[in-house]
Amino acid sequence: MEAVSGSNEEDATSSWDEQYNVNFMPSEIFIKFRTQIQSFRLGLNLELYNAPINEYQAKLVLKPLALERKWKIMYEPLHQDVRLVSKKIPITKFLNLQVGIGHNFQLKATGWKWKLTTCLGGDGVSRIRNKTSIGLCPGVDFRFGWRADFVLPEFTGGVGTGEQLFNMDSGRLQASLDRVEAIFTNGS
Repeated sequence: MEAVSGSNEEDATSSWDEQYNVNFMPSEIFIKFRTQIQSFRLGLNLELYNAPINEYQAKLVLKPLALERKWKIMYEPLHQDVRLVSKKIPITKFLNLQVGIGHNFQLKATGWKWKLTTCLGGDGVSRIRNKTSIGLCPGVDFRFGWRADFVLPEFTGGVGTGEQLFNMDSGRLQASLDRVEAIFTNGS
């Protein structure tokens, strides 16, 4: 019996646990404290990174409360880094651009960065990245950042072509809970 193109012996020998895997251990845990000062939001972010190495960062974030806000300022005291960052600017429905300028007081260096982001993946694997928020009570919110990489199942077959009458590639799913944020907002 001949295998259909797109499936291989490696897929046939892999277990369901390898093809369908969901990881609930977050690699990032954020605790955010926010307060409103006039028409601005001031926040203190405590960021704990679990993987690939254990790391800790603290950030002070200042941004306007207006719906059409275009920027935010971030200061990282441990790295002595200050940045002015634009909000994500939609280029297309699934593509965003973000730009920023920053200064590192320790290195006495100024520079700028840009970043193109999307919620979709490529290379034959589709990716969904999303954030889900849950309001526990007034002033306390939880936000979960999750990701799912998947290849949809594929059904193929043929008669008189040397292919199997019916073949199924069961697809793959690798999902993970990447980030958990606890957000505490002081009402004014």
